[in-house]
Amino acid sequence: VQLQASGGGLVQAGDSLRLSCAASGLTFSSYALGWFRQAPGKEREFVATVSRSGSTKYANSVEGRFTVSRDNAKNTGTLQMNSLKPEDTAVYYCAADPQIIISTLRNPSGYRYWGQGTQVTVSS
Repeated sequence: VQLQASGGGLVQAGDSLRLSCAASGLTFSSYALGWFRQAPGKEREFVATVSRSGSTKYANSVEGRFTVSRDNAKNTGTLQMNSLKPEDTAVYYCAADPQIIISTLRNPSGYRYWGQGTQVTVSS
């Protein structure tokens, strides 16, 4: 299983970015897809997740600004990030798991497979 996140970059506050997660080596439709981020000196934190059925959940800090989606035909997940803030600066990771459960979907330990991360930097 391989996950590859891409689309990060340097933007200004208020701008948008679209992250992609390309998956291979798995039946993508059978996996929940999560997005996490980690800022320097901080723990990895939950951002958003989209289940196998397409239901979504978000961290309070990104609710209303970020949208997570998936395209099972293309084995790709997407995180659309709007109205970016300096505090969104972090390395963003996508993760997947075939057996995610409600109690762990916001926890990094709930996901078996991880991509390499893509840097998002938001300047003020």
